[in-house]
Amino acid sequence: MLYYLFDYLEQQFQFPGASLFGFITFRAAVAVILSLLISTIFGKRIIRFLQRQQVGETIRDLGLEGQVEKAGTPTMGGIIIILATLIPVLLLAKLENVYIVLLIVTTVWMGTIGFIDDYIKKFKNNKEGLKGRFKVLGQVGLGIIIGATLFFHKDVTIREKLPVAQQQELLAENPETSASNLFEAEKKSTKTTIPFVKGNEFDYADLITWINPNLEKYAWLIFIIVAIFIVTAVSNGANLTDGIDGLAAGSSAIIALTLGIFAWVSGNIIFSEYLNIMYIPKVEEITIYIAAFVGALVGFLWYNAYPAQVFMGDTGSLTIGGIIAVIAIAVRKEWLIPLLCGIFLAENLSVVMQVSYFKYTKKKFGEGRRIFKMSPLHHHYQKSGYHESKIVTRFWIVGILLAILSIVTLKIR
Repeated sequence: MLYYLFDYLEQQFQFPGASLFGFITFRAAVAVILSLLISTIFGKRIIRFLQRQQVGETIRDLGLEGQVEKAGTPTMGGIIIILATLIPVLLLAKLENVYIVLLIVTTVWMGTIGFIDDYIKKFKNNKEGLKGRFKVLGQVGLGIIIGATLFFHKDVTIREKLPVAQQQELLAENPETSASNLFEAEKKSTKTTIPFVKGNEFDYADLITWINPNLEKYAWLIFIIVAIFIVTAVSNGANLTDGIDGLAAGSSAIIALTLGIFAWVSGNIIFSEYLNIMYIPKVEEITIYIAAFVGALVGFLWYNAYPAQVFMGDTGSLTIGGIIAVIAIAVRKEWLIPLLCGIFLAENLSVVMQVSYFKYTKKKFGEGRRIFKMSPLHHHYQKSGYHESKIVTRFWIVGILLAILSIVTLKIR
């Protein structure tokens, strides 16, 4: 809203300083500051409200150090993250941008699912919360919306670089040729970025056109299935990671910041040409959303760091996972998720491995056996005697390393 106000003031009255709102970097900086202020200043009030409503965490005794002391800590703190993200976005982003619309829908959609789950747990005295099939149904529904919109919407396009010979010819004629002239016109495409292969690009249509070239028109089916899988996997991964103070919020902030770099360079034709990466028109606006999102996560950490004054609950964890998944798909970096979101992946795999091995050994030997002392993975380290603040810090360090490696893959072909 402020963007449109200052744009009007600039166009009509040449209002001093109004042109600043036309710059992505300025609006992103303001978004970070606003989200930090909202999450830290109003976050305390929200925590007090949750305390008055007696929305305290119910703790099962799993034999973990410091676990009993956490009983009664307010949960559903994901509301802080959601509000601190959406308010700056509504004020500063271009709301007609298809990517911004999808991220707002994602935030509200996943936030609602998580809120219902937490509400049932706290106010209906049902520890199971929302039934798993309804959660999955909600995630699948969002995946369909995201996949279909990104595939069919006219504003979701890419611009590919001209053939090398044609670029050289243009540069020979005019050495000062702008970067935009080295790219083809905007076009719809099912191409995405994939590391460690020639050109770092992969076309989803190739999965079926090898059978028959005429099947290209059905590539949307493949794309939507991929979108569903990614949204479901990442949101569940974030949910499982939210088990000790500060782990999910801190890890997610690192991931989101990395995706923000991808969004900024992918949406800037000069950087795209210089780095020789895919140029995605209009995607740079996501930078505003990511800036607000990172600010909200960092501000939430003010209260969620050990010892936590509030937990995000499923309201926060499912929302965080959904946002990260949609950003990754939008900037066409979804194949980097196993690396970039390696913490989420490890947490997910530890649960799958533990449950599968337990069932297998129980069937074969009559007694279930375990790979880890406890799953998800962070609980294994707690059982091993590590303090949770040390576990969180080390997981963050691993997350930073994975983020750096993800950025490096842009130049590995």
